[in-house]
Amino acid sequence: MAERTAVADPPTLATPPTATRSAVAVAEQELRDLWLSGRGVAMMLAFTVLMSVITYLVASNQELNFLEQREAVSLTLQVAVAVGGLLVVLVAADAVSGERERGTLESLLLTPSPRRSIIVGKGVAAVSLWLGAFALAVPYIWWIGRDVGTFGTAVAGGLLVGTLLALALTGVGLLVTTFSQSNGLSLALSFVVLLALYAPHQMPAEATRGWAGELVQRLDPFSAGLLYLERLIVNDHSLTQDAALLVVPALCAVVLPALALLAGGRLSLSPRGGS
Repeated sequence: MAERTAVADPPTLATPPTATRSAVAVAEQELRDLWLSGRGVAMMLAFTVLMSVITYLVASNQELNFLEQREAVSLTLQVAVAVGGLLVVLVAADAVSGERERGTLESLLLTPSPRRSIIVGKGVAAVSLWLGAFALAVPYIWWIGRDVGTFGTAVAGGLLVGTLLALALTGVGLLVTTFSQSNGLSLALSFVVLLALYAPHQMPAEATRGWAGELVQRLDPFSAGLLYLERLIVNDHSLTQDAALLVVPALCAVVLPALALLAGGRLSLSPRGGS
């Protein structure tokens, strides 16, 4: 009887990871690098010190009337949103150009993860800084606004506006870092963009009374978001009363990260593109 020849099973090819799984894996790694390395904790510590100083200066004034207490809540929340946005920009602007300068981008590009998944993971890490900063800001907002009944509205509005602006600023930082020649240039450009977005909100009240000033504030996502918070808290408006102010921030929160993803599809060792 003829012996039966054993036939070896064909080798099983490893299933390439899906884009979603790759993005999750990159995000987990980036979150570990950000928070376990101490960078995120140091930023949160600095943020806590700033919020403590602002809260002390506001709370030490015992002559605040009802309206001024609302203005104090609005100021504290706007500072939290603005500084949270700064932290997001700093991390997003370092995402790609920093990897290039540290010589770690090549090993990242050699992984089986799609390049857009790398951008998504780094964007998630950047936005996590805003969520951490907002969580730390909540007790301060409660302490300042506990006597005027604005806590719930302030938290809801602040989370909404801050998240929209954080997503938009993440897109800005990722776009700049993808095409920047150096990490220093990326950080500088991103910081200038942040200042430019914040500047219209600092215009004198007289400059915003005309149609042109109002238009500038509505078209600037940062100014529109902060103006929404001011009307929500100081003027006691409802969450939906000034929803039109959030149209531009919402568009920027979608369009800018989408552009960053498109640019990330051609992510390479050189900021000028290529494979």
